[in-house]
Amino acid sequence: MQLDLDLICSPKEAANEELLLPIALAKAKISKSKFKGHFILRRSIDARKNPIKINLRLRLFIDEEPSLAEMTSLNYKDVKDQKRVLIIGCGPAGMFAALRCIELGMKPIIIERGKNVKDRRRDLKSINRDHLVNPESNYCFGEGGAGTYSDGKLYTRSKKRGSVKRVLDILVQHGATHEILIDAHPHIGTNKLPKVVEAMREKILEFGGEILFNTRMEDFIIEKNKIKGIVDQDSKIHKGEALILATGHSARDVFELLHQKNIKIEAKPFAMGVRVEHPQELIDKIQYHGFPRGDVLPAASYKLVEQVDNRGVYSFCMCPGGFIVPAATGSKELVVNGMSPSKRDNKFANSGIVVAVELSDLKDYEKYGPLAGLKYQQEVEQKIWEAGGSDQTAPAQKLTDFVKGKISKDLNPSSYIPGLKSVAMHEILPKPISDRLRKGFMKFGAKMKGYYSNEANIIGIESRTSSPVKIPRKPISLNHPEILNLFPCGEGAGYAGGIVSAGIDGERCAEAIKELLTQS
Repeated sequence: MQLDLDLICSPKEAANEELLLPIALAKAKISKSKFKGHFILRRSIDARKNPIKINLRLRLFIDEEPSLAEMTSLNYKDVKDQKRVLIIGCGPAGMFAALRCIELGMKPIIIERGKNVKDRRRDLKSINRDHLVNPESNYCFGEGGAGTYSDGKLYTRSKKRGSVKRVLDILVQHGATHEILIDAHPHIGTNKLPKVVEAMREKILEFGGEILFNTRMEDFIIEKNKIKGIVDQDSKIHKGEALILATGHSARDVFELLHQKNIKIEAKPFAMGVRVEHPQELIDKIQYHGFPRGDVLPAASYKLVEQVDNRGVYSFCMCPGGFIVPAATGSKELVVNGMSPSKRDNKFANSGIVVAVELSDLKDYEKYGPLAGLKYQQEVEQKIWEAGGSDQTAPAQKLTDFVKGKISKDLNPSSYIPGLKSVAMHEILPKPISDRLRKGFMKFGAKMKGYYSNEANIIGIESRTSSPVKIPRKPISLNHPEILNLFPCGEGAGYAGGIVSAGIDGERCAEAIKELLTQS
């Protein structure tokens, strides 16, 4: 017999089975002699007030041996000689699309401009230490996409579009910790994700798929409004029955190519702001009401949102116990992002704090059309690069100085390896963003006492929260409305916002292609 039980307990009780199990057995009215074991099904922290509580859902096994819940069954087939599906991009959307293609009996051919996950490390070291950006291999481009080396948070709200559990199960089956199936806000960690990505790659290759690294798409092959293949940077032709475009939000050359080819794309709202970095100890103290975290609670996180002058100002990609990293994808631009290792044990906490940018904010819309947001994003990144010293040194300012509008005489310690330069961020950020951020930080400080602190730095610029371009597609077939057999996919196309939702969208596109090929 199995019994699912909901418990509310203290952090100490949740972390210690000797304390937890007597509470569970007493609530379930089960004798210790009948109890055979248990698993945690769900875990979340309620730190809204003191004392802090842990919400648990347990599965108790009574008079039967414990067994894990069944994982998603995967039926991979040898697809070496099957119909070819081209997939542009080896991020989560592309990799999950490839695995689903194999399940459905189609051969995926992934075209990836960057390097494999292991070789990417050299380019990340180069941008951090030598300030040199490889436009083909960086924190955004390469095997696994942006998520691989920038955190691995798995929380998503995209539950109506597909099975979140299926995506998480597949990650576990490729080496991710089982804890991601339990925690309300699951996280793998930038130190663990590369192994998971490598295992997914090996599975794709084992069953007949192909992955072409260091291969950049230069052009589409289109005949009678139907995609036939692509041309790479060496003029080599790659043909397929359909094409999944899963390039991620930073593939500006792809958006420009689509526009040049008169393939319909649309400008869409996005967000832009800064990274704010506090000592993790301070965030713990605020969020846990002074309760000592010790070994029973994880590094505290936060989520903040306010409306300021008719625009949303909100936290994005909050990284407890994390690092700030340089995430530019080209020369003469500066972008920052955040990541956390699996243990979230760094002494800093960072988060993007960003302001919504609407199409009405883009003054050059008539000039650039659907690329107006991209151009705006690019211009700001170049201005920030110049302000930092024309390398990857990031402009920064103490949080309170930014709000007060004065230059910081010195800066707080930071996790950002390329280094910081004290700059009047309140002047160099676009005024609509700067003004709203300054008001937003004051509101955050009122809501989260201690957050508005002289111990925090703001570091710029956080500009790649999402794609500034959307590639339209039909609601059911997922086909582009004008080009047959072209399937826009994932974050870069405007249909996802993170690893899990991108994975779900990749699977959906593979399923849509199977339906298309079955009918033809």
